[in-house]
Amino acid sequence: MKSTRRASQKIEVFEPETQQPLDLALMIDSSLSEIKGLQFETDAAARFIGQVVRAEDRLGIFEFADTVTQLASFTGNVPQLQAAVRHVVPGDGTALYDAVYLGSDALAKAPSDRRRVLILITDAGETTSRADFETARRAALRAEALLYTIIIRFVKGENGRNTAGEHALETIANGTGGAMFYPDDVSQLDSIFDRINRELRTQYRLGYYPQPRPPQGAYRSIEVRVKGNYKVRYRKSYYSGGLAN
Repeated sequence: MKSTRRASQKIEVFEPETQQPLDLALMIDSSLSEIKGLQFETDAAARFIGQVVRAEDRLGIFEFADTVTQLASFTGNVPQLQAAVRHVVPGDGTALYDAVYLGSDALAKAPSDRRRVLILITDAGETTSRADFETARRAALRAEALLYTIIIRFVKGENGRNTAGEHALETIANGTGGAMFYPDDVSQLDSIFDRINRELRTQYRLGYYPQPRPPQGAYRSIEVRVKGNYKVRYRKSYYSGGLAN
């Protein structure tokens, strides 16, 4: 039987990334199923923009229903971004995988010295995407983007909820080193946005040169182990082509 043991790697880089500039794609689900909390979501998002965006950061705003529409190009202009987020218009359908794919594709164009972050606010429904789960997952990994997803669940029990979509997003978020949030009420959005902001400013960069060296574009898995009673969240995989982090 083939061994699944992973080779230990020599750590070449370990440093805080508190000052690294951010490129963020904020994706807001504007499908009809989200109408109930849409006003609160956009107001909370506007406050988050004012809190997270610093002079060197850039944020782009997208809405997704049956299609994905960019409402604001990547910029650090906070008033412009706040105005754009309040122009989200409800639509039919939910192109969830397209949102992950296109948001990741937009972030992939950012310079490599910027941290890339994809933030979704959604009920996790999926009805109209052209992209499938695997296409969306690969796009997020190739963009080296952290996926943070806030699941708005107006139905508390599993009946009527989009549990398949929730599981799919959790799988992608876990692989990128991001996180999932399940607020009990939209009123908790402010505290969740605050937590995301604090996490983005308190991360570390860990890097190594893989041995044996993989071929260009190979899919690689990562396992990080730490001593002591600590819980770490990190990117679980990447596509080779440079320094992995």
